[in-house]
Amino acid sequence: MAEEQQPVFNIEKLYVKDLSVEVPNAPDIFLEREAPQMDVNMSSESRAIGDALFQCTITVTITARIKDKTVFLVECTQAGIFRIQNVPQDQMPMVLGIGCPNIVFPYLRETVSDVVIRSGFPPLLLNPVNFEAMFHQQQAAPQQAASPQTH
Repeated sequence: MAEEQQPVFNIEKLYVKDLSVEVPNAPDIFLEREAPQMDVNMSSESRAIGDALFQCTITVTITARIKDKTVFLVECTQAGIFRIQNVPQDQMPMVLGIGCPNIVFPYLRETVSDVVIRSGFPPLLLNPVNFEAMFHQQQAAPQQAASPQTH
């Protein structure tokens, strides 16, 4: 009698895949006393990269502005490689869309904070992200696009 194999979920590697920092108006911008307005855009993506291996990336772009001047621009992609085996196929989208990003996000948050500090600015802590809500919103988007629009 074959035993049901236990699910496997291992973090193989966490790493910064891409990182860019720009302080285009330095050194003058450091003389500003006004708090900058922050524009934060974030996306997450997961894909298979080998037998039972998956990569999850979270990309964030942060633009800080004071009036019409850019204070700083940070673009960061934090990634993780995960070994996932014996997980039911119907649960894989949730593991890849919720579980993996929840593990990668704290590392992204630390990388962004560190690079902003090293650029000469006060720490920037990204607010927690509800990847479950993002996942369900992304799942609903294709259905909404396919349904007829009524006015």
